[in-house]
Amino acid sequence: MADGEETVTAEAVTAIGEIGKAAWDAQANPQGRPYNPFVAHDFLSALEDSGSVRPETGWAPRHLVLRRKDDIAGVMPCYLKGHSQGEYIFDHAFADAYMRAGGRYYPKLLSAIPFTPATGPRLLAAQGDDRALLAQIGPQVASELRLSSFNINFPPPEETEALREAGYLIRTGQQYHFEDEGFGDWDGFLSALSSRHRKALRKERAAIRDMDVTVRWVTGPEVTEAELDTFWTFYQDTGSRKWGTPYLTRDFFSLLAERMADRMLLILADRGGRTIAGALNMIGGDTLYGRYWGRTEHVPFLHFELCYYQAIDFALEHGLTRVEAGAQGEHKVARGYRPVATSSAHWFADPGFKEAVADYLERERAQVEDDIGYLGEFTPFRRG
Repeated sequence: MADGEETVTAEAVTAIGEIGKAAWDAQANPQGRPYNPFVAHDFLSALEDSGSVRPETGWAPRHLVLRRKDDIAGVMPCYLKGHSQGEYIFDHAFADAYMRAGGRYYPKLLSAIPFTPATGPRLLAAQGDDRALLAQIGPQVASELRLSSFNINFPPPEETEALREAGYLIRTGQQYHFEDEGFGDWDGFLSALSSRHRKALRKERAAIRDMDVTVRWVTGPEVTEAELDTFWTFYQDTGSRKWGTPYLTRDFFSLLAERMADRMLLILADRGGRTIAGALNMIGGDTLYGRYWGRTEHVPFLHFELCYYQAIDFALEHGLTRVEAGAQGEHKVARGYRPVATSSAHWFADPGFKEAVADYLERERAQVEDDIGYLGEFTPFRRG
């Protein structure tokens, strides 16, 4: 493609290792933008190098690369998907409708972070004009490969609006996030709650202490293989119950610690000399991202303590303004996590199917907005 007087080329590569770490990260996490761990070369390469992401698991890398002469000007993490698992944007109804109409929905082209329902940049370019070009490249590649669609999951609001203007259909979803509203610390957070909710949270946290459970934060060089072995037991238990088979391999966690230990936070619960539960978080520039949790013993309220309250404690202590505690979970509202809108963007090759999906998304968006408004009435914060 031509961009003014300068020729810009685009290609799709089948492994992130084909792109140098420094070149990728210069576009993914440029200076002046809050660091996002999930778009970092280290995170994405750990997924591929560990075998968690590969064609055999339905995630075939097709990362898009934008070049100006010999320089990389933009990148986008992309995958050929043979199913819709591990995405957290549920399009099974689209797939069923398309196939009933005689079309082939899979494979599709997807820009996302595998197994990670966290909002973050997807059009990875230091310059705004190059981000606009990346938005054009995805549909072009999908068309050349004769795919049904090109999809972008969990883009941030500014990218969502740009994608809408570029002709993508925008789908609205919902999560629950904690936002620091100037609380300062846990006591400051509690003081912003109504008396009833403040008492309830104190009671839940006291129950953990009464069960002789101690909690510790493990990050950086303290993330040892022994700690990861313990956490792997928790992850397997949760994964087998939720998905049947855990998405990630054990090697992924070792590679992540090798490459990004300073961005990892294990919140572990000990009792009677044993570690009985844990939650893995990733530390961003302004956000703490809760990712995986598991346990070997049931202790009332322990999930809330490790995944929600300890995350708030850590964020406030370390100057992080947001906690994203993963997908779903209306129970988060009573614990200080507000309902917020999330987005995905979709391009469909078939104009008739695009029209039908657009009609559906308009009705769905109204429902989601109503739900967010309704749930917002149940937050624990004092009115006024």
